[in-house]
Formats: sequence, C-alpha cells, structure tokens
Amino acid sequence: MYKYLCSYSVRTFSFVFRSVLLPALFSWLCVSVVGANIVLLNGSMYGSIQSPNFPEPYPKESEVQWNISVPDGHQIRLYFMHFDIEPSYLCEYDYVKLCSETEELAVFCGRESTDTERVPADDIIYSPGSTLSVAFHSDFSNEERYSGFEAHYSAVDIDECRDRNDEDLACDHFCHNYIGGYYCSCRYGYQLHSDNRTCKVECSDSVYTERSGQFTSADFPKPYPKSSDCLYRIELEDGFLVTLDFDDSFDIEDHPEVTCPYDHIKIQAGEREFGPFCGDRSPGRIQTGSNIVSILFHSDNSGENLGWKLTYTATGSECPVPVVPLNGHFESLQSQYFFKEHITVTCDPGYSLQKDGEEFEHYQLECQTDGTWSSSLPLCKKKESQRSRRSIESVPTDPVLY
Repeated sequence: MYKYLCSYSVRTFSFVFRSVLLPALFSWLCVSVVGANIVLLNGSMYGSIQSPNFPEPYPKESEVQWNISVPDGHQIRLYFMHFDIEPSYLCEYDYVKLCSETEELAVFCGRESTDTERVPADDIIYSPGSTLSVAFHSDFSNEERYSGFEAHYSAVDIDECRDRNDEDLACDHFCHNYIGGYYCSCRYGYQLHSDNRTCKVECSDSVYTERSGQFTSADFPKPYPKSSDCLYRIELEDGFLVTLDFDDSFDIEDHPEVTCPYDHIKIQAGEREFGPFCGDRSPGRIQTGSNIVSILFHSDNSGENLGWKLTYTATGSECPVPVVPLNGHFESLQSQYFFKEHITVTCDPGYSLQKDGEEFEHYQLECQTDGTWSSSLPLCKKKESQRSRRSIESVPTDPVLY
C-alpha cells in the first residue's frame, strides 16, 4: 500500500510541478517585473502567439509571458513570421526573451541585426526540452509605433538516440527511437538493467575445478559491463593451494580520495580476505593459502574502464624426496613432489620388489594431503636361482646272499 501511495505522490508532484510550479519558475527567470500577464499554453501540439494588439502597434509598459508546454519526449520548434520591435542598445528598452527552464536561449529586438541588437529573421529556435517561455517587454514609450511580432510553434519529436553525446548516452548498447520516447536493448548475452538503459551481464555461475585456468572481466580488453556483480569460484580438492596472478593490464574505476567506492574486486579464500582492488595498478601475485577461492567483481552504473585478466595455478602439499632403494630406481624422478603426484619404483634386472611378504613387478607411491607418502618404500631383493635337481636312485636294502 505504501509503495502505491509513494508512486501516486510522485506522479501528483510531477503534475503539479509541470502545471503550476514550472510556469511560475519560468515567470521568475524570464520576467523581472512584477505583474506580468502569464499565458499558459499546455496540451496543444502547435499554436501561435502575437504581441498585444498585433498587427496594430503594441502598447507601452506591457509585460506578457507565454509558457508553452508539450508532452514529454518532444521539444518545441518556434519561428517568427513577423518581427518589428523598438531597437535599443543590448535590447534594454523593448525585447522578446526566450527561455527554457534555467537556460536563456535568445533576446531579440529591432528591425535588423546589428552589433548590439539581434532579430530572429529566418532563425528556427528549438527548446532543449518540452517547455519554452516567451516573454515580451515594452517600456514607457512606443513613439514610432512598432507593430510587434507574430510567432508559430509546434511540438517535434526528440530523437534521444541521436541527440545525446558520448558521455550521456541514452542507452548502453542499442537505442530505438519512437515518437515521444525511446527504448533500449542489449547485445546477445546481456540483460537490460532495471533502469531500462544499462546492460548488465549474467556472470555468477562460473566454477573452475581444473588445477590451472584463466578468466577475465566480460568483454576484456574492451570496457566491462555496468551495474553487474560477477562471482567466479575456484574449487579444488583439499590439499591444493591456489595462487592468483593478475595481468599487468588492469583498469578498474577508482577514486582519488576514497578506496574503491565505485567498482572493485574482492577475494575470499577460506578465512582470509584480499582487496578491494581498483585503479590501474595490478594486484600482481596473490598466494591465497586455500583450495577454495571466490573472486567477486562489482561495477556501478557508470564508467568506461577496460577491466582485468588473471591466471590461477594450484600447488599441493609437498612430500619429501624419497631415497632410491638399493638395486632399484624411480620412474618420473623429480626434485620436488606435491600432492597427487606419483613415484613408480622398479628394480634392476635380477632383483624383485618385495614388501610385506609379497613380490611386485613395480610399486607406486602417491603424495598425500598431509605431505606424506601413501606407503613406505619396498625393497629390491635378489631373485633365487632355479637349479634343477636330479632324482637320486634308491639303494637296495635287501641283503645279498653269498
């Protein structure tokens, strides 16, 4: 209920502001004399205005202001069909003044332009927005009987997609204009933010389980998306430790006085936190000391920074280098051994591997999480020679009788 009341209040205030407060503001901006006659021209897409008594000479001491308002998404196009106002230095006597909100667009007087006076001639004036104020002032005399002016106005569509500069683009990616407004859309793989102009990327489902890898901010090395929160997770087996290496090409929006208030990278590794990081100085190498690491990248709704790139590697617990058994040798002999790495033990010819009463052709050991080997080393023992034995003939036991 409160939500709808707030929405209604905002719409009501907007209506009151455009219908009552804004015309009053125009009056204060464009006419300094109290008692000016205010004419409200609201809701019409076109019309005309004339000086008092036109085409007869305008009266002296006249103050009239026309406040023109057209629907949002339009601007006002105004031009003069006739203009004949008393000339004076810098138009200090009689004049026509054009204002749009807080901006003074022009001040006209005279019959032809001079160094100190300007007439509209064939000029076409466009208001920046949907409102325009035309103020007419005459002083205490009109001796030469100047006939005044006649002007016509109409509402024209604002092409928001074309009329914005690069620093104030209507849309992040694609802009589509229509009469009275515009709408935005995004490239494939992006989603339109709730502000209906910013394109954000869906980037929180990435889980890396390989022992090494690489990832970057979206679109790197082009500017990364705005209004996005990207979560990258590295999840390895217990026993591995992750090392992050950020590339030197590092560019995240920062602030000269406050630490990373806009865009930043934060890293969570077990109980340890790193960051936030931003600016153009790479964090370099980070030894996380954990097998599970989360990298969170946040961007706000502004900026054109190029982003970042990182490579990760994993090392496991280190096991001591074992001593080669006598009359044996190792396959894959290394100077260091880490978690999950193997050693295969074999014996020289004429010897066999024996361990716990069993005989093997080869024996494999694995480096474990705690930095120990999965088993003690077997021994290489000389094989027994296989000698054939001849049968011994039986000696007769019967006595020989002589």
